[in-house]
This record gives sequence, C-alpha cells and structure tokens, in this order.
Amino acid sequence: MMTEQGQHRVVIVGAGFGGKYAARALRRADARVTILNGTNHHVFEPLIYQVATGLLSPGEVATPVREFFRGQRNTEVLQGWVTDVDVQSRTVTATGADGTPYQVPYDTLIMAAGAGQSYFGNDRFAEFAPGLKSIDDAVELRARIFSAFEMAELETDPAAAERWLTFVVVGAGPTGVELAGQLAEIARRTLPGEYRRIDPSKARIVLVDAVDRVLPTFSAQSSAAAEKRLRRIGVEVRLGTKVVDIDATGVTVETSAGTERLAAMTKIWSAGVAAAPLARRLAEATGAPADRAGRIQVNPDLTVPGHPEIFVIGDLMSLDRLPGVAQVSIQSGGYVGRTIRDRLAGKPAGRPFHYFDKGNIATVARFSAVADLRGLRLSGLAGWLLWLGVHWAYLPRGRNRASSLIRWAVAFLGRRRPERAVTSRQINARAALGQATATEAAAPPPVPVSS
Repeated sequence: MMTEQGQHRVVIVGAGFGGKYAARALRRADARVTILNGTNHHVFEPLIYQVATGLLSPGEVATPVREFFRGQRNTEVLQGWVTDVDVQSRTVTATGADGTPYQVPYDTLIMAAGAGQSYFGNDRFAEFAPGLKSIDDAVELRARIFSAFEMAELETDPAAAERWLTFVVVGAGPTGVELAGQLAEIARRTLPGEYRRIDPSKARIVLVDAVDRVLPTFSAQSSAAAEKRLRRIGVEVRLGTKVVDIDATGVTVETSAGTERLAAMTKIWSAGVAAAPLARRLAEATGAPADRAGRIQVNPDLTVPGHPEIFVIGDLMSLDRLPGVAQVSIQSGGYVGRTIRDRLAGKPAGRPFHYFDKGNIATVARFSAVADLRGLRLSGLAGWLLWLGVHWAYLPRGRNRASSLIRWAVAFLGRRRPERAVTSRQINARAALGQATATEAAAPPPVPVSS
C-alpha cells in the first residue's frame, strides 16, 4: 500500500467487532492503519452457534477481513497472532502462519483482541467440553453433535447408546440457552425418522449452571419465559448446580443435595469468558491494573493509564462493569476511531466514552425468543421476529444476508439442517473415543493389594 512517509501509524490488534468499527471510523483519517488478525476472517459471533448446530455454514458468519477494507486505501491487513507489545519502542510483535515473527511499529495502538473461554482455573475441561469462540470451535462442535447420533446408532449396549444421546451444556447465559434450544430442535424436529435403531427424540439435553435462573442478565420476566420455553421443548434445566469435574464420559455436578454424575459423551462449555492472554502482558508492560478476568482497567476515554497512545476496547477493557456483548465492542471501537481521527485533525478532546445500552435479546427455539429493550419486554414469536430482524441487519451486506435468509427459511419453515456434514477424520476420532470408553467400562475392577 502506498503511503506518505511520516504519516501517523495506527495499529489495530484484532478484527472483531471492535477492531472493525475502529478501522471504519478511521477511513478518512490522515493516518496509515494496519490491522493485525490471527485469522483471515471476521466472525459474526452472535450467530456462531448456528454453525455448530447445522443451521448456517461458516461462510455465512465469517467474512474475509480484506473484503471489508478493499476500498479503504489507508488501511492494510496483516495476518498474524500478536504475542507481545513493547511500549518503550512502540512496536508489536506478531507471528505469521509459518511461525516467523515480525514487528510492526505504531504511533497509536488499539487493542481489540477479544476474549476466549474461561474454565475458571480448570483448563483441563477444555479437552472434553470445548467452548464456542471461533469457526474452528463451531465446526468441531458440529461434528461432535451430529456424530453422537451416528455413534448411538451403532451401539448394541443400551447404556452406551444413552451416553451418546446425552448432551450437557454448561452455562445458562445467551449462548448456552441458544445451544440447548437448538440441540432440542435437532433431536425432536430434525432427526426423527432418519434412524432405525435409535429414537433421536429421546435424546437428553441438560442445561447446567450454578446461577439461580437462566439468562441472569435479562429481566426476571424474560428469564422465566425463556426457562419455561426450554422445558417445554424438552431441555432439562439444572440451576443451582455447580460443575466440579468433566472427563471423556461425563460431568460431575454438585448441588445442595450432594454430588451427582451425568453420563454424557458430548459436553459444551459456555459458562465464562476471559480476556485474551495478550491483555495481561500489556497490563504488565504498562503497569495498568487488570480485573480477575484479565481485562485492563482503562480511563474514561478508553486509554491505558499513563499511556494516551494506547486504547483498549471491547472484551479486553474493564470499565463501569460493562457487559461482554457485541454492542460494547461496536460502540467502543467507533468511539476510539473517531477520537483518534479528531486528535489527528487537531480537534479538542471530546466526551468520555458512554455506552448506550440497546437491550438484550436471545433466541430460545424456533419462533421463540426473549428481548429486553429499554423497558420493552417481548417473548415468543414477537421476540423472535425482532431477533431475526436485528441479526439480519447487522450481518455484512450482500451474500451473507441473502444466503442466511434462505437457510433460515429452510430450517425454520421446514425441518432440514442444511449444514450437517461431518468429515471422516472427525467420525474416526469420535469412534476411537467410543472404543476407548467401552474398553474402560469392560475392564475388570482392580484387585486390592494386601500388605
């Protein structure tokens, strides 16, 4: 990209909602903008669970980052995972796809690296209960979900088949509720009639959380409506239930009544998020405080204390207990982009960042959602139509919107799931897990050794 020497260099780490909207706000700024992202695509994360449950293809929720900025001549995109920030020399270090590190200098840095899954110190759970933060996660979960029914069809042991037909979702926030609802739709609506040895409608879907209600950030009325709908479509909602262990064949939970084992071959984790590890390294380099989730505590203008050249936005920032939702990233990204643009134009500093809460919305099942919009509460079909319109409007224009509408029509008006393909590698991995489980179950108990 041709740029004039001496131009102000703005580096944006991350091409999620925050990075995308920050870069867009800088499209007419007198600056050279560099976006660093670990993958070549931007993910529309609110709909990623629909990739995992076969409603949408990865292409409907993932758009090439370069496509967004094709016509933005002051912006370049580099693929690489940022591993370090040197605040003294003002450079960031990234690692390319081939493992080769490279450095990019900056005059202004925007940290928008997002968040990952938090297992609250039990990272070993990740092997058995993956989260849902990337396209890779979604494709892996889709394979686990649909191959579970295939494994159950092959089983001759009823207990083993029952384990394959049990799905445990940990976390009753929006993602957990949406996943549990879609799993129930798959089992009760999509798959019946396709199998000869098993009845998919008998699958057990369990939603587990230690909180006292689903969707705890929603109003009590919306939370109750969502729970009622989940139970109606066959989801077993287990609240006040803490997960204490997860392994290949199940989940151990703890309640006021004691400890219980849930035998399940498919587990999904949606219970918490943590800032990207890069946030902690930046906090150490700048001396900025960070909260328990690793998010950096920022000034009201979203700069790092003592470093007006570094902005932190979205899921990486800690400010006024803002929720970890897409709107915070969108609004903070736009705010920072405009702030930098005004700085470069010599304009006086504007107002501190103010988050405008547009409300919460979550889909529960086909034609059913709940919404809290600044005093307005909707549920059922009305909430679902609002959910549909909002998400369609925020999808990238063009093919994403058109193809998503077609796939939604096929799934919601009919029974089909357009995206159910599972690769042979994924099937073999699940089969190997089943064989290992069967061998373990068949092994004789250990013989006590006398002293």
